[in-house]
Amino acid sequence: MSDKSLDQLKRMAVFAEVVAAGSLTAAGRRLGMTPSAVSQHLRQLEQALGLALLHRSTRRLTLTEAGERYHTGCAAMVGAAREAEQALVRLRDEPEGELRLTAPVGFGSLLAAALAPLRGHPKLTLCLLLDDTLIDLVEERIDIALRVGSLADSSLVARKLGVMKRQLCASPAYLAERGWPAHPRDLLQHDWLASKPQTVGVDMLELTGPEGERQTLRLEPRVQASQVSALHALYLAGWGIGMAVSEDDRTALAEGRLLPILPGWRMTDVPVYAVTPRRGEQPAKVRYTLELLAAWFGEAQAANLKPAAGAA
Repeated sequence: MSDKSLDQLKRMAVFAEVVAAGSLTAAGRRLGMTPSAVSQHLRQLEQALGLALLHRSTRRLTLTEAGERYHTGCAAMVGAAREAEQALVRLRDEPEGELRLTAPVGFGSLLAAALAPLRGHPKLTLCLLLDDTLIDLVEERIDIALRVGSLADSSLVARKLGVMKRQLCASPAYLAERGWPAHPRDLLQHDWLASKPQTVGVDMLELTGPEGERQTLRLEPRVQASQVSALHALYLAGWGIGMAVSEDDRTALAEGRLLPILPGWRMTDVPVYAVTPRRGEQPAKVRYTLELLAAWFGEAQAANLKPAAGAA
């Protein structure tokens, strides 16, 4: 669109405002213009059209026949522009539209609890893509991605939410059959369940003991699984020892269906990040959701409940 066309649209908007306000002076106040500037816009519009749009008198302005017909379209244009602006204001100030969020599979229960306040926004719909593989945020139109562990350098914007605590675990049936490990080295004699397929065929496990001593083990997995839901089922079925990393694992530990292994030894907590594909101003749905997630992780850690989620 040329500058000339843009100028014409501005004059149309001024004309519609003059009709709505009833005078050049009132229209000028609404538009932040002097009456003479408003009058100049009207003269230029009439010259471009080759028709008079208004009858001017000292007391009032009235529309000509051409002005009545032309005003309908001008008013509709201004109304559409204001409606578009109001829609963006709502998008900026009120959560609405579709929120697309991706996270590891093990985050399902966590998100159901953390995002519960979103139910109070009826104009907002939620699309959760739970996958333990990384999803392209731009290609899939993702608003927020929850990711754990170290992040590769990229143009994405990351905000640390908290940490994920890991705990070695196994089922009571497995431990009754194979015995309890008393030291990290004992894990070499047990069946190890890997959190995801390893290209080198081994898992490196680093543990810190009660006195600060460190133990590094190379564990050959008996079973490898790409999703934490599959690992959870394998733990319960007595396949071996692994790391509790999901909310389902946490629940099973609390209920005694899984038991903690080597509780005096700990693994490094894994950071959890909220990642967005762009910098700058975000719509309300993204800002509000990030606040909810930060609050949930903050409250969990303040209560010394480090949230477990997807595989690291």
